[in-house]
Amino acid sequence: MIAIIDYDAGNIKSVEKALTALGETALITRDKEKILYADKVILPGVGAFGDAMEKLRGFGLEEIIRQVVAQKTPFLGICLGLQLLFESSEETPGVKGLGILKGRIVKIPDDMGLKVPQIGWNSLRFPNSGRLFQGIPEDSYVYFVHSYYLQAKEPEIVTATTEYAAHIHASIEKENVYACQFHPEKSSDVGLQILRNFVAL
Repeated sequence: MIAIIDYDAGNIKSVEKALTALGETALITRDKEKILYADKVILPGVGAFGDAMEKLRGFGLEEIIRQVVAQKTPFLGICLGLQLLFESSEETPGVKGLGILKGRIVKIPDDMGLKVPQIGWNSLRFPNSGRLFQGIPEDSYVYFVHSYYLQAKEPEIVTATTEYAAHIHASIEKENVYACQFHPEKSSDVGLQILRNFVAL
């Protein structure tokens, strides 16, 4: 069973729908026991960094996420779920992220003639090999919706990048922790293959 963490963020149902399409059993839950004993755990979400951290802490989910990561359960952050894994975000200065990974979330520059938020398809480059991208060719397109992006402190964990007014760290992998700034559940066949690769870990 794959647990999808429910913390009142947007875009959670679409992740469940994509996993169901792959024939997987997915459960949207904030039940701590179900999350801890799941085979895999996903933290999706669309919304504001500070509000999301407040909800995770309010529901007592921050500690559960740390336990899931510590017990080496495969863990996938999607979009806001990627950002929350890091230390801080320019979106809400002074609010600490989960800090499971080192790096910060910064605003996409709006002085390059490109629209912010970025909404649409962008191609990926693979600076380091990643298990999520097995069988996926470089320059494949995936779907982004975001105004802020990751600058990871450890370049070796960055498995995909894209260019949009900045050099964006689009996906990371470190031990059992995986995350994508883009939305695999909305990225057609490429996205389904990424989710299939996660399920197969």
